[in-house]
Amino acid sequence: MTETTLLIVDDEPANLAVLAWVLRPHYRVRAASSGEQALRAISTPPRPDLILLDVMMPGMDGHAVLSQLRADPATHDIPVIFVTALDDEISEERGLKLGAVDYIAKPIKPAVVLARVATQLELKQARDRLTEQNAWLEAEVARRMAENQLIQDVSIHALGYLAEIRDTETGNHIHRTQQYVHALAWELSDHPRFAAQLDDHAIQLLVKSAPLHDIGKVGIPDHILLKPGPLTPEEWTIMKTHARLGAEAIERAEHAAHQTADFLVMAKEIARWHHEKWDGSGYPDGLAGEAIPLSARLMALADVFDALITQRVYKPAMSYSEARDIITAGRGKHFDPAVVDAFLSNFDIFASIAEACADNGEPPPAADPAQPQP
Repeated sequence: MTETTLLIVDDEPANLAVLAWVLRPHYRVRAASSGEQALRAISTPPRPDLILLDVMMPGMDGHAVLSQLRADPATHDIPVIFVTALDDEISEERGLKLGAVDYIAKPIKPAVVLARVATQLELKQARDRLTEQNAWLEAEVARRMAENQLIQDVSIHALGYLAEIRDTETGNHIHRTQQYVHALAWELSDHPRFAAQLDDHAIQLLVKSAPLHDIGKVGIPDHILLKPGPLTPEEWTIMKTHARLGAEAIERAEHAAHQTADFLVMAKEIARWHHEKWDGSGYPDGLAGEAIPLSARLMALADVFDALITQRVYKPAMSYSEARDIITAGRGKHFDPAVVDAFLSNFDIFASIAEACADNGEPPPAADPAQPQP
Protein backbone atom coordinates (compact mmCIF):
# COMPACT_ATOMS: atom_id res chain seq x y z
CA MET A 1 0.00 0.00 0.00
CA THR A 2 1.27 3.45 -0.88
CA GLU A 3 0.70 6.63 1.09
CA THR A 4 -1.64 7.87 -1.63
CA THR A 5 -5.03 8.69 -0.12
CA LEU A 6 -8.34 8.30 -1.92
CA LEU A 7 -11.75 9.51 -0.78
CA ILE A 8 -14.75 7.52 -1.96
CA VAL A 9 -18.17 9.15 -1.66
CA ASP A 10 -21.47 7.30 -2.11
CA ASP A 11 -24.76 7.22 -0.20
CA GLU A 12 -25.10 3.47 -0.76
CA PRO A 13 -23.07 1.40 1.74
CA ALA A 14 -22.84 -1.49 -0.74
CA ASN A 15 -21.20 0.75 -3.34
CA LEU A 16 -18.74 2.06 -0.77
CA ALA A 17 -17.89 -1.50 0.24
CA VAL A 18 -17.21 -2.55 -3.35
CA LEU A 19 -15.01 0.46 -4.09
CA ALA A 20 -13.11 -0.03 -0.83
CA TRP A 21 -12.56 -3.70 -1.63
CA VAL A 22 -11.12 -2.78 -5.06
CA LEU A 23 -8.92 0.09 -3.92
CA ARG A 24 -7.67 -0.75 -0.42
CA PRO A 25 -5.02 -3.25 -1.54
CA HIS A 26 -3.33 -0.37 -3.40
CA TYR A 27 -4.21 2.90 -1.61
CA ARG A 28 -5.18 4.40 1.71
CA VAL A 29 -8.97 4.77 1.42
CA ARG A 30 -11.29 7.09 3.31
CA ALA A 31 -15.06 6.97 2.87
CA ALA A 32 -17.99 9.38 3.14
CA SER A 33 -21.71 8.61 2.71
CA SER A 34 -22.95 12.10 1.76
CA GLY A 35 -21.84 15.28 0.09
CA GLU A 36 -21.75 17.18 3.38
CA GLN A 37 -19.71 14.45 5.03
CA ALA A 38 -17.32 14.45 2.08
CA LEU A 39 -16.59 18.14 2.46
CA ARG A 40 -15.89 17.68 6.17
CA ALA A 41 -13.60 14.75 5.40
CA ILE A 42 -11.66 16.74 2.83
CA SER A 43 -10.97 19.48 5.38
CA THR A 44 -9.30 17.05 7.80
CA PRO A 45 -5.94 15.34 7.20
CA PRO A 46 -4.84 13.41 5.35
CA ARG A 47 -6.25 15.39 2.42
CA PRO A 48 -7.15 13.06 -0.45
CA ASP A 49 -5.02 12.89 -3.56
CA LEU A 50 -8.06 11.87 -5.60
CA ILE A 51 -11.84 11.64 -5.02
CA LEU A 52 -14.27 9.13 -6.47
CA LEU A 53 -17.61 10.89 -6.17
CA ASP A 54 -21.12 9.58 -6.66
CA VAL A 55 -23.34 11.99 -8.63
CA MET A 56 -26.81 11.04 -7.43
CA MET A 57 -27.01 11.54 -3.65
CA PRO A 58 -29.77 12.99 -1.44
CA GLY A 59 -29.18 16.49 -0.13
CA MET A 60 -25.92 17.71 -1.65
CA ASP A 61 -25.33 15.79 -4.86
CA GLY A 62 -22.01 15.20 -6.58
CA HIS A 63 -22.29 18.25 -8.79
CA ALA A 64 -22.78 20.53 -5.77
CA VAL A 65 -19.82 18.96 -3.97
CA LEU A 66 -17.58 19.42 -7.00
CA SER A 67 -18.66 23.06 -7.39
CA GLN A 68 -17.58 23.78 -3.82
CA LEU A 69 -14.30 21.97 -4.28
CA ARG A 70 -13.43 23.94 -7.40
CA ALA A 71 -14.39 27.25 -5.73
CA ASP A 72 -11.93 26.70 -2.86
CA PRO A 73 -8.22 27.31 -3.72
CA ALA A 74 -7.23 24.69 -1.14
CA THR A 75 -9.18 21.93 -2.93
CA HIS A 76 -9.35 23.33 -6.45
CA ASP A 77 -6.69 20.98 -7.84
CA ILE A 78 -7.83 17.69 -6.29
CA PRO A 79 -8.85 15.45 -9.21
CA VAL A 80 -12.42 14.13 -9.03
CA ILE A 81 -13.74 11.10 -10.89
CA PHE A 82 -17.51 10.82 -11.04
CA VAL A 83 -18.87 7.34 -10.34
CA THR A 84 -22.46 7.24 -11.52
CA ALA A 85 -25.28 5.17 -12.87
CA LEU A 86 -26.25 8.12 -15.08
CA ASP A 87 -25.44 7.27 -18.64
CA ASP A 88 -26.28 10.29 -20.72
CA GLU A 89 -24.09 12.84 -22.49
CA ILE A 90 -25.76 15.88 -20.89
CA SER A 91 -24.92 14.71 -17.37
CA GLU A 92 -21.36 13.83 -18.40
CA GLU A 93 -20.88 17.19 -20.13
CA ARG A 94 -22.13 19.04 -17.03
CA GLY A 95 -19.70 17.17 -14.80
CA LEU A 96 -16.75 17.80 -17.09
CA LYS A 97 -17.59 21.52 -17.27
CA LEU A 98 -17.58 21.63 -13.47
CA GLY A 99 -14.09 20.14 -13.50
CA ALA A 100 -14.42 16.37 -13.18
CA VAL A 101 -11.44 14.61 -14.73
CA ASP A 102 -13.22 11.37 -15.69
CA TYR A 103 -16.42 9.31 -15.48
CA ILE A 104 -16.82 5.70 -14.34
CA ALA A 105 -20.16 4.03 -14.94
CA LYS A 106 -21.93 1.79 -12.45
CA PRO A 107 -21.87 -1.10 -11.99
CA ILE A 108 -18.11 -0.69 -11.68
CA LYS A 109 -15.51 -2.97 -13.21
CA PRO A 110 -12.51 -3.36 -10.86
CA ALA A 111 -9.93 -3.32 -13.65
CA VAL A 112 -11.44 -0.16 -15.13
CA VAL A 113 -11.55 1.58 -11.75
CA LEU A 114 -7.92 0.74 -10.99
CA ALA A 115 -6.76 1.83 -14.46
CA ARG A 116 -8.66 5.13 -14.37
CA VAL A 117 -7.48 5.90 -10.84
CA ALA A 118 -3.85 5.08 -11.68
CA THR A 119 -3.98 7.29 -14.78
CA GLN A 120 -5.38 10.28 -12.89
CA LEU A 121 -2.90 9.87 -10.04
CA GLU A 122 -0.01 9.80 -12.48
CA LEU A 123 -1.34 12.98 -14.11
CA LYS A 124 -1.70 14.62 -10.69
CA GLN A 125 1.83 13.65 -9.71
CA ALA A 126 3.12 15.11 -12.98
CA ARG A 127 1.17 18.33 -12.36
CA ASP A 128 2.46 18.50 -8.79
CA ARG A 129 6.06 18.03 -9.95
CA LEU A 130 5.57 20.71 -12.57
CA THR A 131 4.07 23.07 -9.98
CA GLU A 132 6.98 22.44 -7.61
CA GLN A 133 9.47 22.93 -10.42
CA ASN A 134 7.78 26.17 -11.49
CA ALA A 135 7.79 27.40 -7.89
CA TRP A 136 11.50 26.56 -7.61
CA LEU A 137 12.23 28.27 -10.93
CA GLU A 138 10.30 31.37 -9.88
CA ALA A 139 12.19 31.49 -6.59
CA GLU A 140 15.50 30.98 -8.41
CA VAL A 141 14.69 33.69 -10.94
CA ALA A 142 13.72 36.05 -8.12
CA ARG A 143 16.94 35.22 -6.27
CA ARG A 144 19.09 35.80 -9.32
CA MET A 145 17.26 39.01 -10.18
CA ALA A 146 17.84 40.25 -6.65
CA GLU A 147 21.49 39.25 -6.89
CA ASN A 148 21.87 41.00 -10.25
CA GLN A 149 20.09 44.04 -8.86
CA LEU A 150 22.49 44.10 -5.92
CA ILE A 151 25.52 43.79 -8.20
CA GLN A 152 24.13 46.56 -10.41
CA ASP A 153 23.43 48.88 -7.48
CA VAL A 154 26.81 48.24 -5.88
CA SER A 155 28.56 48.84 -9.20
CA ILE A 156 26.73 52.11 -9.74
CA HIS A 157 27.57 53.40 -6.29
CA ALA A 158 31.15 52.20 -6.59
CA LEU A 159 31.53 54.23 -9.78
CA GLY A 160 29.89 57.22 -8.13
CA TYR A 161 32.20 56.93 -5.14
CA LEU A 162 35.16 56.67 -7.50
CA ALA A 163 34.43 60.21 -8.66
CA GLU A 164 33.90 61.35 -5.06
CA ILE A 165 37.15 59.80 -3.86
CA ARG A 166 39.06 62.00 -6.27
CA ASP A 167 37.23 65.08 -4.98
CA THR A 168 37.39 64.77 -1.22
CA GLU A 169 35.09 67.74 -0.65
CA THR A 170 32.00 66.19 -2.21
CA GLY A 171 31.10 64.10 0.85
CA ASN A 172 27.57 62.74 0.62
CA HIS A 173 26.88 64.68 -2.57
CA ILE A 174 25.71 61.66 -4.56
CA HIS A 175 23.27 60.66 -1.81
CA ARG A 176 21.81 64.13 -1.52
CA THR A 177 21.45 64.71 -5.25
CA GLN A 178 19.95 61.25 -5.70
CA GLN A 179 17.24 62.05 -3.18
CA TYR A 180 16.67 65.58 -4.51
CA VAL A 181 16.03 64.10 -7.95
CA HIS A 182 13.71 61.57 -6.36
CA ALA A 183 11.70 64.31 -4.65
CA LEU A 184 11.42 66.38 -7.85
CA ALA A 185 10.34 63.37 -9.90
CA TRP A 186 7.59 62.42 -7.46
CA GLU A 187 6.30 65.99 -7.40
CA LEU A 188 6.19 66.17 -11.20
CA SER A 189 4.75 62.68 -11.74
CA ASP A 190 1.22 64.11 -11.47
CA HIS A 191 1.97 67.10 -13.69
CA PRO A 192 0.14 66.86 -17.06
CA ARG A 193 3.32 67.78 -18.89
CA PHE A 194 5.45 65.09 -17.24
CA ALA A 195 3.12 62.28 -16.14
CA ALA A 196 3.83 60.14 -19.20
CA GLN A 197 7.59 60.46 -18.70
CA LEU A 198 7.63 59.93 -14.94
CA ASP A 199 5.87 56.67 -14.25
CA ASP A 200 7.14 54.45 -11.42
CA HIS A 201 9.64 52.69 -13.69
CA ALA A 202 11.11 55.96 -14.95
CA ILE A 203 11.47 57.28 -11.41
CA GLN A 204 13.30 54.11 -10.39
CA LEU A 205 15.67 54.56 -13.33
CA LEU A 206 16.29 58.17 -12.34
CA VAL A 207 17.16 57.26 -8.78
CA LYS A 208 19.39 54.43 -9.96
CA SER A 209 21.18 56.55 -12.57
CA ALA A 210 21.70 59.75 -10.58
CA PRO A 211 24.91 58.68 -8.78
CA LEU A 212 26.71 58.50 -12.13
CA HIS A 213 26.18 62.14 -13.03
CA ASP A 214 29.77 63.22 -12.28
CA ILE A 215 31.58 59.99 -13.19
CA GLY A 216 33.45 61.90 -15.92
CA LYS A 217 35.41 63.81 -13.25
CA VAL A 218 37.62 60.73 -13.00
CA GLY A 219 39.14 61.93 -16.29
CA ILE A 220 39.99 65.43 -15.02
CA PRO A 221 43.64 66.00 -13.99
CA ASP A 222 44.25 66.38 -10.27
CA HIS A 223 45.78 69.83 -10.55
CA ILE A 224 42.45 71.06 -11.92
CA LEU A 225 39.95 68.88 -10.05
CA LEU A 226 41.64 69.43 -6.67
CA LYS A 227 42.70 73.03 -7.17
CA PRO A 228 41.99 74.95 -3.93
CA GLY A 229 40.61 78.01 -5.63
CA PRO A 230 38.91 79.38 -8.76
CA LEU A 231 39.89 77.87 -12.09
CA THR A 232 41.46 79.80 -14.93
CA PRO A 233 39.49 79.99 -18.20
CA GLU A 234 41.73 77.31 -19.67
CA GLU A 235 41.30 75.07 -16.63
CA TRP A 236 37.54 75.64 -16.67
CA THR A 237 37.43 74.53 -20.31
CA ILE A 238 39.09 71.27 -19.30
CA MET A 239 36.83 70.85 -16.25
CA LYS A 240 33.74 71.14 -18.44
CA THR A 241 34.84 68.11 -20.44
CA HIS A 242 33.80 65.87 -17.53
CA ALA A 243 30.22 65.88 -18.85
CA ARG A 244 31.27 64.46 -22.21
CA LEU A 245 33.81 62.10 -20.64
CA GLY A 246 31.20 60.61 -18.33
CA ALA A 247 28.71 59.93 -21.11
CA GLU A 248 31.41 58.46 -23.34
CA ALA A 249 32.65 56.17 -20.57
CA ILE A 250 29.18 54.74 -20.06
CA GLU A 251 28.72 54.35 -23.79
CA ARG A 252 32.03 52.52 -24.17
CA ALA A 253 31.04 50.17 -21.35
CA GLU A 254 27.79 49.44 -23.19
CA HIS A 255 29.64 48.66 -26.39
CA ALA A 256 32.03 46.36 -24.56
CA ALA A 257 29.06 44.46 -23.09
CA HIS A 258 27.31 44.33 -26.48
CA GLN A 259 24.05 45.47 -24.88
CA THR A 260 22.50 48.31 -22.96
CA ALA A 261 20.03 48.83 -20.15
CA ASP A 262 17.40 51.50 -19.61
CA PHE A 263 19.17 52.95 -16.60
CA LEU A 264 22.40 53.31 -18.59
CA VAL A 265 20.58 55.25 -21.31
CA MET A 266 19.31 57.61 -18.63
CA ALA A 267 22.70 57.71 -16.91
CA LYS A 268 24.29 58.88 -20.18
CA GLU A 269 21.67 61.62 -20.49
CA ILE A 270 22.33 62.81 -16.95
CA ALA A 271 26.11 62.61 -17.22
CA ARG A 272 26.29 64.50 -20.53
CA TRP A 273 23.60 67.13 -20.14
CA HIS A 274 23.12 67.96 -16.45
CA HIS A 275 25.11 71.18 -17.01
CA GLU A 276 22.91 72.33 -19.87
CA LYS A 277 20.71 75.38 -19.16
CA TRP A 278 17.10 76.08 -20.10
CA ASP A 279 18.14 79.20 -22.07
CA GLY A 280 20.79 77.31 -24.08
CA SER A 281 23.84 78.82 -22.38
CA GLY A 282 25.04 75.61 -20.73
CA TYR A 283 27.50 72.92 -21.82
CA PRO A 284 28.67 70.69 -23.48
CA ASP A 285 26.20 70.98 -26.38
CA GLY A 286 24.31 74.21 -25.74
CA LEU A 287 20.92 72.48 -25.67
CA ALA A 288 17.92 74.60 -24.71
CA GLY A 289 14.42 74.05 -23.34
CA GLU A 290 12.88 70.66 -23.81
CA ALA A 291 15.73 69.58 -26.07
CA ILE A 292 17.48 68.88 -22.76
CA PRO A 293 16.32 65.46 -21.51
CA LEU A 294 14.07 65.66 -18.47
CA SER A 295 16.45 63.50 -16.43
CA ALA A 296 19.23 66.05 -16.98
CA ARG A 297 16.93 68.99 -16.17
CA LEU A 298 16.07 67.43 -12.82
CA MET A 299 19.70 66.69 -12.06
CA ALA A 300 20.72 70.23 -13.05
CA LEU A 301 18.66 71.75 -10.26
CA ALA A 302 19.61 69.07 -7.73
CA ASP A 303 23.32 69.50 -8.51
CA VAL A 304 23.28 73.30 -8.30
CA PHE A 305 21.30 73.39 -5.06
CA ASP A 306 23.73 70.99 -3.43
CA ALA A 307 26.73 72.94 -4.68
CA LEU A 308 25.29 76.16 -3.25
CA ILE A 309 24.67 74.78 0.25
CA THR A 310 28.00 72.93 0.47
CA GLN A 311 31.20 74.50 1.75
CA ARG A 312 34.26 74.44 -0.49
CA VAL A 313 37.81 75.70 0.12
CA TYR A 314 37.08 78.57 -2.24
CA LYS A 315 33.60 79.47 -0.90
CA PRO A 316 31.44 79.18 2.22
CA ALA A 317 28.18 77.23 2.27
CA MET A 318 25.06 79.26 1.57
CA SER A 319 21.98 79.03 3.72
CA TYR A 320 19.07 77.02 2.36
CA SER A 321 17.04 80.18 1.86
CA GLU A 322 19.86 81.87 -0.07
CA ALA A 323 20.17 78.82 -2.30
CA ARG A 324 16.41 78.83 -2.81
CA ASP A 325 16.52 82.45 -3.94
CA ILE A 326 19.26 81.73 -6.47
CA ILE A 327 17.35 78.74 -7.84
CA THR A 328 14.22 80.87 -8.09
CA ALA A 329 16.14 83.58 -9.93
CA GLY A 330 17.28 80.95 -12.44
CA ARG A 331 13.69 79.96 -13.30
CA GLY A 332 13.36 80.04 -17.09
CA LYS A 333 17.05 80.84 -17.50
CA HIS A 334 19.15 78.11 -15.95
CA PHE A 335 16.29 75.80 -15.02
CA ASP A 336 13.05 74.44 -16.46
CA PRO A 337 10.33 76.62 -14.84
CA ALA A 338 8.24 73.57 -13.93
CA VAL A 339 11.20 71.94 -12.21
CA VAL A 340 11.80 75.09 -10.19
CA ASP A 341 8.13 75.11 -9.18
CA ALA A 342 8.45 71.49 -8.05
CA PHE A 343 11.55 72.46 -6.04
CA LEU A 344 9.74 75.32 -4.33
CA SER A 345 6.80 73.05 -3.50
CA ASN A 346 9.25 70.60 -1.92
CA PHE A 347 11.70 73.03 -0.41
CA ASP A 348 11.19 71.69 3.10
CA ILE A 349 11.95 68.19 1.83
CA PHE A 350 15.15 69.43 0.18
CA ALA A 351 16.20 71.00 3.48
CA SER A 352 15.43 67.81 5.41
CA ILE A 353 17.42 65.72 2.91
CA ALA A 354 20.36 68.12 3.25
CA GLU A 355 20.25 67.77 7.04
CA ALA A 356 19.86 63.98 6.98
CA CYS A 357 22.68 63.56 4.45
CA ALA A 358 25.09 66.11 5.90
CA ASP A 359 28.81 65.49 5.36
CA ASN A 360 29.45 63.82 8.71
CA GLY A 361 31.35 60.89 7.31
CA GLU A 362 28.45 58.43 7.60
CA PRO A 363 26.63 57.63 4.36
CA PRO A 364 22.84 57.85 4.82
CA PRO A 365 20.42 55.12 3.76
CA ALA A 366 19.97 54.89 -0.01
CA ALA A 367 16.83 56.37 -1.52
CA ASP A 368 14.02 53.88 -2.13
CA PRO A 369 12.77 54.47 -5.69
CA ALA A 370 9.52 52.64 -4.92
CA GLN A 371 8.46 55.14 -2.25
CA PRO A 372 7.66 58.87 -2.39
CA GLN A 373 9.69 61.27 -0.39
CA PRO A 374 8.28 62.16 3.06
